[in-house]
Amino acid sequence: MIAAIISILVLCLLLILRVPMLVSIITSVVLNFFLTSAWQQALPQMMISGMSRFVLIALPLFVLAGGLMNAGGISGRLFEFARSIVGWMRGGLGHVNVVTSMFFGGMIGTSVADLAGTGSIVIPAMKENGYPADFSAALTASSAGIGPVIPPSNPMILYSAVTGTSLGTLFVAGIIPGILLGLSQMMVVAYLAKRNDWRPFSPFYLKEVIRTGKRASLSFGLPLIIVGGLAVGVFTPTEAGAFAVVYAATLACVIYRKLSLRDLYRVAVNATQLTGELLLIVSMSFALGWGLANARIPDMLVSVVNFFVIGDFQYMRIMAMLFLAVLAGMILDPLIPVLLPIILPTLLAFNIDLIHFGILIVIAVVIGQVTPPMAIALIVSGRIAEVDQIDVLKANTPFLIALVAFLFLLAALPGLATWLPGLLRP
Repeated sequence: MIAAIISILVLCLLLILRVPMLVSIITSVVLNFFLTSAWQQALPQMMISGMSRFVLIALPLFVLAGGLMNAGGISGRLFEFARSIVGWMRGGLGHVNVVTSMFFGGMIGTSVADLAGTGSIVIPAMKENGYPADFSAALTASSAGIGPVIPPSNPMILYSAVTGTSLGTLFVAGIIPGILLGLSQMMVVAYLAKRNDWRPFSPFYLKEVIRTGKRASLSFGLPLIIVGGLAVGVFTPTEAGAFAVVYAATLACVIYRKLSLRDLYRVAVNATQLTGELLLIVSMSFALGWGLANARIPDMLVSVVNFFVIGDFQYMRIMAMLFLAVLAGMILDPLIPVLLPIILPTLLAFNIDLIHFGILIVIAVVIGQVTPPMAIALIVSGRIAEVDQIDVLKANTPFLIALVAFLFLLAALPGLATWLPGLLRP
């Protein structure tokens, strides 16, 4: 028990000191195994066990597909289409920002990639049209968080690998919450637009919607075909990832002609590097989870939750686990492969629906990315907008409140996540 507590404290301390995530978790695992004298027996086995989950084969494929779409010139097309749909509303560019992130994030599957793809277009446009730089950066950071909720989603792949839940079911479960999350962000924009008298960006023309929709239509094929194929059983997750790579490469290199062979090589190298880091983190997380389980940390966590939760209230148990996830998400990036091996036995002990909790913890990841001390999304958007991170943090307050409120709502109404998978289940 003492060795496990020391390992967790060391991990948190290193992350707070901004030591890279991979170095921090390796240090924590090595320390735990050294203190418990389990090094030679368990570490290699746990690492191999963590990386040998079949669904993880899909991870590098979706990472590569996302990189191709990100570099393939689709951002501008999606921005134009979103502008034609919602640009006529009060605070039009704010709504365009959210809708663009919903479109783009649903294809890339990660919020940081969404920021890189859309932020460089949307943030300068908002600043040129009189929106405050801190607000533009804050909105872009929060709206980018919709990406991991709307499939395809790399956090969902990691969650599926750790928990063994169906990836196709998780993808389908994220559709309704992702759309509702986007609408909640648009409600905040509408309120702020009315208070600050922000005007529409452009009038509504049906011809413009049709024109921009045609230009962006091929970009929507990727998520539609992947999610549809997984939902009806045409694809396995790995086959869906392979199809996504071929589709994205064809779109970016042949149809849009935005990627040269040198660009293609650069995207492949970046995807390989990111995948390697993620798989190392996953393997080390499984090893750390095994060590903590042997120290009976999950049993202690069950006891702590039962102590604070009065009566048999499943909602309060879920909120207790989400509170832990949000706290961990403030310093852990990525959160899911590190935290889930530790809390999974607790989730099973409380008989919590893993599909429902999967969508909840993805939103907890989003909240962690816009919450100090890490706040990686705020840092990236602040740099694009050339504004201080503290100003972005202050401007993000209403969007953070909306994210937390939506998390509470989704926890109370699991049907928002489970209804559509249940409807499609034969």
